[in-house]
This record gives sequence, C-alpha cells and structure tokens, in this order.
Amino acid sequence: MSNVQVAVVTGSNKGIGLAIVRALCKQFPGDVYLTCRDAGRGQAAVAQLQQEGLRPHFHQLDIDDLQSIRALRDFLKEKYGGLNVLVNNAGIAFKVHDTTPFAIQAEVTLKTNFFGTRNVCTELLPLMKPYGRVVNVSSMVSSSALGGCSQELQQKFRSDTITEEELVQLMTKFVEDAKKSVHQKEGWPNTAYGVSKIGVTVLSRIQARLLNEKRKGDHILLNACCPGWVRTDMAGPKATKSPDEGAETPVYLALLPSNADAPHGQFVSDKTVKPW
Repeated sequence: MSNVQVAVVTGSNKGIGLAIVRALCKQFPGDVYLTCRDAGRGQAAVAQLQQEGLRPHFHQLDIDDLQSIRALRDFLKEKYGGLNVLVNNAGIAFKVHDTTPFAIQAEVTLKTNFFGTRNVCTELLPLMKPYGRVVNVSSMVSSSALGGCSQELQQKFRSDTITEEELVQLMTKFVEDAKKSVHQKEGWPNTAYGVSKIGVTVLSRIQARLLNEKRKGDHILLNACCPGWVRTDMAGPKATKSPDEGAETPVYLALLPSNADAPHGQFVSDKTVKPW
C-alpha cells in the first residue's frame, strides 16, 4: 500500500474537521482518514459522508491518549509506510459563560489543544513522506492572546530561536500560574483557549524550523492556520462562516502543490500569511 497516499484529520467527526475530511475526499488523490475519540460517532460521520457519495476511512484517535496516538502511528507505518497529509484539527474550548474554575479550564484546555497536539506531532511527524503537508489548526485568538501577554512573554513567543522544551515549560507555567491564581500577575492573558492556541502557533514555527534543519530536501511544508469564526458546537450559531467555508484555509494548506516552497512555518488566515 505504500504507493497509496494517505491523509489524516484529527477530531473530525463534526464541525470544521468533518468539513476538512469532506473536502479532502473530493480533492486529495489518496485515502482520507476521519479520526475521533468515540468510534460510534466516527462511524456515523463516515456513514454521513458515504451518503454524499464520498469514501472516507475511519481510525480511532484520542489525542489525550498516547497509546491511541501510537496505535494510529503503527497502523499508518504498516499499511502506508508513512503519511502524506496531517491536519491537527482536534481541540476543545469552554463556553464563554462556563462556570468551571479558570484553573481547571487552563489545565483541561492546554492538555488537549497544546500537549495533545504536540504528542500527535511527536509521533506522526517522523512518518511524513517527502512533499508531505502538515496543518496545525490554531486560531486568530492566538494573535489577540499574544497581544494580551506581557512584553517579556511576547518576546519569548515571537523568538526565532525558542525551543520546543522552552515552549513546553512556558505552557506548563501558565497552567501552574492559573492554579495559583497568579496568571495575570505573571503576564498571561485571561484566556486558556487563547494561550493554548499561542502554543499551537509557536509550536508550528518551531517544527517548521526543525524540518528546515533536519529534512530540508524533503520539501515538507508545515503551517498553523485560523479557519475563521465558524458555526460549530464550539463557536455557536452566530458565527459568520459555515464549516465548509472554515475548511477552506486548512484544505488549501493541506493541498499545497509539490513545487511550492511556501508558506512554511507561517500563521495563515483566509489563505493569507498573517504577521505573528
């Protein structure tokens, strides 16, 4: 099977993830895997797309569970000899009026959106084949949250030399500061989701830099993106974009042609590179 191309979309049983799978089934010249935690919901989403005449595949994936990530890794390695497209879409957000204590919101949100996404990358990026495409779904909220950070933190998050270890330490510190109720005093904005997406955007910049250093000749492109404000369970019914419209930028980045050398390591919204 190793000559068959394969794409994986995390957290894709509904919302933007499902719309990304739908678009890739129409445009990507290979197998497309819809993945999510709950196998029943995943199979139902696959059935929904099959009724539309599409042919997605399903694989269980809980990005909070390292064993689940490694099971997917081993499956891809064995069946396809690697991976061509990875879209890290899985994420969570507490509602604005949620009364869950901020410390818990911080821990839970960072666990999935940053640490879970990072674990997927750690396990799956080594499988990326030449001309592979990696899309980390972030949010414009990462930009506004960055603006809400202290100058010192902004400098660190904008650094071209920050390491993955340093980023992990900063994300861990945010959770610890939130638990002690000192996060604002320590220069953090009052948004767990925003900080988690700062982490995703900065992680993408670091990963792209490492790909340049270690696999320059493989022409792999990796970017973070904002899908926009999309009508999903997460963002609510008032949002301006449909899920299919929200999928446009992630799909554009997932299908960058093989002769493209940019964007890479960028933050992209509406198919346009935005300053970080």
